[in-house]
Amino acid sequence: MSANSGRTLTTSGQDLAKNGNSSNNKAPWKDAGTVLQPTTPTRKPQPVSISAAISPKPQNAITIAVSSRVLFNMEKEQQIFEQQGMEEYIKYQVAHETESFSPGPAFSFVKALEAVNAQLRELYPESEELFDVVLITNNHANVGLRLINTINHYQLVIERFCMTGGNSPIGYLKAYHTNLYLSADPDKVHEALEAGIAAATMFTPDKMTEVSETQLRVAFDGDAVLFSDESEQIYKAHGLDKFFEHEKAHENKPLDHGPLKGFLEVLGKLQKKFYAKGHRMDCPIRTYLVTARSAASSGARALKTLRSWGLEIDEALFLAGAPKGPMLEKIRPHIFFDDQMFHVEGAAEMGTVACHVPYGVAQRIGDKPHH
Repeated sequence: MSANSGRTLTTSGQDLAKNGNSSNNKAPWKDAGTVLQPTTPTRKPQPVSISAAISPKPQNAITIAVSSRVLFNMEKEQQIFEQQGMEEYIKYQVAHETESFSPGPAFSFVKALEAVNAQLRELYPESEELFDVVLITNNHANVGLRLINTINHYQLVIERFCMTGGNSPIGYLKAYHTNLYLSADPDKVHEALEAGIAAATMFTPDKMTEVSETQLRVAFDGDAVLFSDESEQIYKAHGLDKFFEHEKAHENKPLDHGPLKGFLEVLGKLQKKFYAKGHRMDCPIRTYLVTARSAASSGARALKTLRSWGLEIDEALFLAGAPKGPMLEKIRPHIFFDDQMFHVEGAAEMGTVACHVPYGVAQRIGDKPHH
């Protein structure tokens, strides 16, 4: 994909203009060391009883809030709303309420969360430390029946609905102790991040890569996603050489946390529950760091920061400026988080469900691309 092709990437009815960034064409970093190859779990989730399907209490759960427009494909309905207004939109939804929506970009992610829950319930029947998916929508309540019918059609375990009737969902997200909020609306994502809630704008790729049904795979960028944008600021202000100098000088000083650190933390906490039962090599959660940093010059600080937080990452890919899309195509994550639209677009073009985290210095207009 040419960085200046002028294409736009759609977030379920909203177009975000391309950031005209380009990337260095260096070879991806490869780990020369031999590592144990973990296996992908193959057990599919077993059906659960009605009592088991009831959502855990919010204070115990890992709450994932998803908007209806990322869970399901509502492009046609969104067009009616934008072109004909609220009344026609509601009429259309009510008239078609027995028709299920097709899956949206967050659907496979939510199914993977449910697969993890099923395995956690097998190992820890009494524990409420589970993923709890909350559907957040600014729809009015009379559109709710079609959403409920669709959820039942796909046999999704979503008990909590929040239909705000056009009001901001942020207060509700706080009340639910939300660990991650995914939306198609960049404004709501900005608002959530400002309120200290981990959030990202989710995009619908042109083609959807097939992903595992038994292992949740989550890929993160480093700077301004897991970490603060401190190093990014040095790069933007002073260039690559100064950035390398700064990282070498501060190698043993952990970076401050970024907006998605807390989500990696809860994933790590659940992973340890599987490890405690002998499931390290076939753990149904796998995490990836996919960064444009180079291993030799700036990789050590990233890994030492994670270690200082007591966090493990399963795989770390230091790409030294190479495009992320081809590597993500091999990983096949259910979700990938990056702070730069250039990388989000590159990932989405190759079939990865990519999310933009609008945080840090890279959001300013006219910035040069990531190192």
